[in-house]
Amino acid sequence: MNQSELYLGDEALAQAALDAGISGAYAYPGTPSTEILEYIQEVPETTENNIHCKWSSNEKTAMEEALGMSYAGKRTIACMKHVGLNVAADAFVNSAITGANGGLIVIVADDPSMHSSQNEQDTRFYAKFAGVPLLEPASQQEAYDMIFAGFELSEQMKLPVIIRITTRLAHSRGNVIRREKLQQNPLKYPEDNRQFILLPANARRNYAALVEKQEELTELSEESAFNSICLNSDNCELGIITTGIAINYLAELFGGRDKIPHPYLSIRQYPLPAKLIGQIFDKCDKVLIIEEGAPYVEEVTKGILPNDLKISGRLDGTLPRTGELTPDDIAKALKLNTTTSQPLPESCKPRPPQLCKGCPHIDSYNFMTETLAEYSQARVFADIGCYTLGALPPYSAIHTTVDMGASITMAKGAADAGVNPSIAVIGDSTFGHSGITGLLDAGYENTNMVVVILDNDTTAMTGTQDSIVANGVLDKLVSGCGVDSENIHIVAPLPKHHQENCMVLKKAIEHNGISVIISRRPCIQIRRSK
Repeated sequence: MNQSELYLGDEALAQAALDAGISGAYAYPGTPSTEILEYIQEVPETTENNIHCKWSSNEKTAMEEALGMSYAGKRTIACMKHVGLNVAADAFVNSAITGANGGLIVIVADDPSMHSSQNEQDTRFYAKFAGVPLLEPASQQEAYDMIFAGFELSEQMKLPVIIRITTRLAHSRGNVIRREKLQQNPLKYPEDNRQFILLPANARRNYAALVEKQEELTELSEESAFNSICLNSDNCELGIITTGIAINYLAELFGGRDKIPHPYLSIRQYPLPAKLIGQIFDKCDKVLIIEEGAPYVEEVTKGILPNDLKISGRLDGTLPRTGELTPDDIAKALKLNTTTSQPLPESCKPRPPQLCKGCPHIDSYNFMTETLAEYSQARVFADIGCYTLGALPPYSAIHTTVDMGASITMAKGAADAGVNPSIAVIGDSTFGHSGITGLLDAGYENTNMVVVILDNDTTAMTGTQDSIVANGVLDKLVSGCGVDSENIHIVAPLPKHHQENCMVLKKAIEHNGISVIISRRPCIQIRRSK
């Protein structure tokens, strides 16, 4: 395609996502990001290509559903305003640890001047905090192009990518030349079955891999066509660094980018390109930094010391980049020939955690694993609780654990992508914490999936605190989330009911729509007190 079309910035992002082959878009409305999903919902090609585009209950569920679709190998976007990323932060930050499978772009619309917001927070800090790349377009055309680049970067680096826009770009119009449409990705599961299970051992491994990617991500920023530097000017008294849309303000003052009379660097891909920034500082006596939002680049560049001084620490490997520091680490950094620690005796070495003898989750996993052995494509999305140990032998019963409440939403996103059967496993307490909103989405859409709620009548993992959904509340919540009573099944996880429970799960799988199984038996640790 080479015909120019007029789009809002939000619409350019939405059309690009459709052209880049997304299978789903997830969002919660919030100015200035709302028009992205609205556009996708309204165009005919969404229905023609069976692209999922329903509103989610909140930004957290949107992020997790998109992560579930990415798990299934599909391209997807999650859209929200800047404060919405606070709601999604648990899932977003952990998605950097799990990584992505299919291309995953998180579009966040910041709102400088608080036109319709309660703060001016800057999403670039979230990207730096999580350790993921961020793209910041300067025009509607670049917003369109960055969707394609973002998906390629996401799938190359196996990471989610943020695209940050601001209100002025989101709600202004510009000409866009579209590209040829790409086909949707086929269903493809992660090659590493442990990738999305954030047990500490896996999370430490994944985090180390994320840290190792930072140098390559920075090199990609240094070489990115979105980061442009011009050193031709002889006027070196002042250099200028701009970010995102701010280059347009400068170009407007001088009648075009080619007429800017100062050396300048325009940054639109992060992590910050330190070498390019260094070129500006080496050439110029002073530097003016122009950026929308917080003084993000300014804070970093103000920390640059004279060339004859050197900083050491975790970034250069003087101290370990990951994990807790110890007195021995500090001694090594100071080149002190001292050792303070002693090796652990054999009796103190850690062992893998395990479910208690008599735990009801054991019998729940037993009937699940036997039944699901008949379904080679089955995927089980678990949650945070004692039952996370179902990832370990002898059960090896789950495929993901990401954050509180993500089981239902990731299973829903995977089901939207075509995974069948898609099973969510969540505890009663975790369901009350943050699983309800995911079931609201699934119940509203009657998603073809099964939710297994392990009701042990307590918050077992953190010390057997009272469960807020005990005494019949859980059943009412499930029904209130839009699940028909005939598709709500209550089972007792005991060996004598094993075959019966297998049949119940099979019936739920064969039902075309949402089914919920409540597997109910008190935690063995509270049985005496009850």
